[in-house]
Amino acid sequence: MNSNHLLLEEPIRMASILEPSRSGYFPSMTKIVGTLGPKSRSVEVISRCLMAGMSVARFDFTWGDAEFHQETLENLKIAIKKTKKLCAVMLDTTGPELLVVNKGDHPIPLEADSFVVLTPDQEKEATSSLLPINFDGLAKAVKPGDTIFLGQYLFTGSETTSVWMEVSEVKGDDVVCLIKNSAVLAGTLYTLHVSQVHIDLPTLPDKDKEVISTWGVKNSVDILSLSHARSGQDIRQAREYLSKLGDLSQTQIFAKIENVEGLVNFDEILQEADDIILARGNLGIDLPPEKVFLFQKAAVYKCNMAGKPAVITRVVDSMTDNLRPTRAEATDVANAVLDGADAILLGAETMRGLYPVETISIVGKICGESEKVYNQDSYFKKTVKYVGEPMSHMESIASSAVRAAIKVKASVIICFTSSGRAARLIAKYRPTMPVLSVVIPRLKTNQLRWTFTGAFEARQSLIIRGLFPMLADPRHAAESTGATNETVLKVALDHGRNIGVIKPHDRVVVCQKVGDDSVVKIIELED
Repeated sequence: MNSNHLLLEEPIRMASILEPSRSGYFPSMTKIVGTLGPKSRSVEVISRCLMAGMSVARFDFTWGDAEFHQETLENLKIAIKKTKKLCAVMLDTTGPELLVVNKGDHPIPLEADSFVVLTPDQEKEATSSLLPINFDGLAKAVKPGDTIFLGQYLFTGSETTSVWMEVSEVKGDDVVCLIKNSAVLAGTLYTLHVSQVHIDLPTLPDKDKEVISTWGVKNSVDILSLSHARSGQDIRQAREYLSKLGDLSQTQIFAKIENVEGLVNFDEILQEADDIILARGNLGIDLPPEKVFLFQKAAVYKCNMAGKPAVITRVVDSMTDNLRPTRAEATDVANAVLDGADAILLGAETMRGLYPVETISIVGKICGESEKVYNQDSYFKKTVKYVGEPMSHMESIASSAVRAAIKVKASVIICFTSSGRAARLIAKYRPTMPVLSVVIPRLKTNQLRWTFTGAFEARQSLIIRGLFPMLADPRHAAESTGATNETVLKVALDHGRNIGVIKPHDRVVVCQKVGDDSVVKIIELED
């Protein structure tokens, strides 16, 4: 986590590869999202996940009821108090997902080169030759030759429960498919993905709206992950819906890009969304395998230049059942970091995997090592060139703070903020040192009661690479006096010392407002 980072163009000392990885208070600058589920919902396991580096907890409503997720969330709150680690809450919607209805919950063997009928008649029994699904418009959407993928929810790719099928013919409301590989459907939840075909279902269906308006409102979720986002209009409609739900008007919307429609409309989605999640599970089905990495690089670059976080999924699938990732998976995590990803999202690996804590720990270590060879100098120049001149006032201050911090080899950048925007802009320029974002609450009223802002903003920054928030005392106003600024700065410096990122004689860059002016200053610490 120090500033002595290598450039990829420089030779790496072979001996350094054999040195053990050193994990500090922040395992890596890159953040980790963990999906909480059956294997990761106890206070003990969640506490260990937080200590290992999880900063965002994902609650996936594709499975499990509100009561189940509420119990898990209550355990998360206890774990946060126990570990004193901040953690954001992400609600992940189901979206327009097609599911196989297996009411009998019995294994269904499917043989290669045989035929199976997909029917919208959900009253029928699921068999090897007939699979009921939850969508009555499939026959109108597909044509002979189209590819359909059927897999266990959050499949890892290593199971024998994934089936590729080709549409053979359409008979009324039914679709007859040729099975391309043998498999046994042995779980309770199977998703259907039709490659590069528009499914005429709302992106935010009534089921999701009910969850958001009840569980989401009750728990004031920080992040809404909008599954299967296909256009900018999807984001606008979701934001309009959240605006009517009290505190959820502050909830950030993460657009999950899962298909070709999302790719085609990526620019308008990026403009409307707060953040982007590249859901590579479904993307890897919709796109040819050789094209997935190209989209990842292009999409992450666009997110970086826009200053909006990019989250990568499906990186260490094999750790669902194994203690170590494959060589390819470890390299994939590293490449995501080198591409510029802000966070890695773990799904099955932590939700139903055998080693949720170890997975978070290993991914964090890979991210930390990758960051040491991240070419920050090249990235900084590229970003400044992209932004162009004249820069906005805030952009100029942010880039100057990062440039100064690198030049003086500062150990940390401290940024005073109330909205979080200034700290986000600093993080956009990817400083090699942590950014401590001191979020100073504002007092606001709805004419019925007074409340402080700040908690939302602090937690929502937990997914941004290199940004580590702390909440200031609410008695300190955002536009504070010089004396108050010094008091808050002392608290921030003490916090940095306590967690080990600031040492005697270190230099620290501080970005703050003094009156109407934005100031960047360099402090050299004494003993």
